[in-house]
Amino acid sequence: MLKITFPDGYSVFCAFGTRVEDARDFGQERLAAVKVNNETRPLSFRLEVNSFVEPVPLDSREGVTIYRRSLSFLLALAARELFPDRGLCIGHSLGNSYYYTFEDGKASSRGEITALKARMEALVQEDLPIIFNYKAYSEAIEIFTRNKQTDTRRLLNDQCDSKIQVNECKDWTDLYMGPLAPRTGLLKTFDLMLYQDGFLLRFPHFKDKDKLGAFEDSPVVFSVYREYKKWGRIVGVDSVGRLNSLVAEGAARDYIGVAEAFQAKKLAEIADRIYERLGTVKAVFIAGPSSSGKTTAAKRLAIQLKVMGVEPIPISLDNYYLNGDKTPRDENGQPDYESLDALDVRYLNEQLAAFFRGGKVLVPLYDFKTGRRRDGGVPIQMNEKSILVVEGIHGLNDALTPLIDKSLKFKLYVSALTQLNLDGHNRVPTSDNRLIRRLVRDRQFRGTSAEKTIRMWASVQNGERKHIFPFQNTADAVFNSSLDYELAVLKFYAEPILHSVKPDQTEYSEAARLLSFLANFTPIPPQYTPGQSILREFIGESEFKY
Repeated sequence: MLKITFPDGYSVFCAFGTRVEDARDFGQERLAAVKVNNETRPLSFRLEVNSFVEPVPLDSREGVTIYRRSLSFLLALAARELFPDRGLCIGHSLGNSYYYTFEDGKASSRGEITALKARMEALVQEDLPIIFNYKAYSEAIEIFTRNKQTDTRRLLNDQCDSKIQVNECKDWTDLYMGPLAPRTGLLKTFDLMLYQDGFLLRFPHFKDKDKLGAFEDSPVVFSVYREYKKWGRIVGVDSVGRLNSLVAEGAARDYIGVAEAFQAKKLAEIADRIYERLGTVKAVFIAGPSSSGKTTAAKRLAIQLKVMGVEPIPISLDNYYLNGDKTPRDENGQPDYESLDALDVRYLNEQLAAFFRGGKVLVPLYDFKTGRRRDGGVPIQMNEKSILVVEGIHGLNDALTPLIDKSLKFKLYVSALTQLNLDGHNRVPTSDNRLIRRLVRDRQFRGTSAEKTIRMWASVQNGERKHIFPFQNTADAVFNSSLDYELAVLKFYAEPILHSVKPDQTEYSEAARLLSFLANFTPIPPQYTPGQSILREFIGESEFKY
């Protein structure tokens, strides 16, 4: 008999193998999942040890993520029933939605989308159970082959577990990528909307819970994503299983060369666009979310500009922070360094104006240890061949430079827009890619523990939604810093870092999820990564100095 304890102090004894949902009646609680000894599990998970079980409500941050993943599962089930010979392909997130296409390349029609939505609503009305289960390896292979889930089947080529975790509903079986909602009846709030050649699966915002907000388009970012998705199909690597096959065939090094060359080509194209406006543009402002590789992107862009005879002068907005006693506070009373008000905007604009007039200015130096600006600074002066390269999270926000004419600025948005999928309806989230980058970098160069990086990630994302994402469509160009092979390299560093988080720590649930995610990748030796790669910013041994 196992002892199961709950946060309210209630305890119960139950037999080995009892499902969590049978161990206690949770009443009318709208639960997405539970945490069993600090690891997030579905309600149909079978208990095997004495456990502390904590509910995960649907309206919690983690519950919202589970809700979205469950909607993707529901859509895959509906599509399987209506269009059994047309596989779905999930794409990039777009606001509060995921972009989908059919694998046959045919554009989606209004009639198809209407039918899909009606079928999903019918499945919600049926309130069907979604069950977590195990299948024998050979049985899982047979199921995914029969259902033509080619990329899902390919993922199993690199797994050696005798039993495979799956999610099941009706006659639909999908590889387990994380907990799903316990019943389809909970998935009431969604919409399908035609978009470009495919359609959007829309879901509530984190704060809206049970209602859909207005659709927020991101055409600039979407166009870049679509270009990379097309490139992935051209080179034959658009899923993790296909990448793993390349590694198994000994072709990883060649593919890395192609991926790096494609990224270099994109930077060269952006440099060409800047050069075309050189008579007018005086500064390139670079911004993007955390761990998007902005620093290396700026350095490599500077090289491309030098090729054309331009003299780039780098400036970091971090040096324009106000002294610590003037830093604004967030809702918890902590210094809010991500607020625009944390920067000395007036002083920055005065220096930029003087610089553009040809004057010599002293760029300040900010000491993060003391929280104050140092005496002196770095002298810079502009000539006819010079251009400023300004890096910082507020670079796209015109409120940063109210005294500078828009024609003098070229705004570049940098983000890691991962085009790889795990399979046709399970994404490689961009935020997970960046979090794993940051975990590795923070440990390598800042001595920051995994649990601390995980703990602060929600706050980082809140800052991005507030200060970066609203301005991404104002960019003159977008640079995708993602490298499709990078998670296979980062795995080498990230796994031991994540294993340092123990089950009695709050952050263990997220660490366990990331470890499960990384298990899908066949590792690539880090030494294959070129010295000037953006990935070197995170794993070390870069040819650039930071």
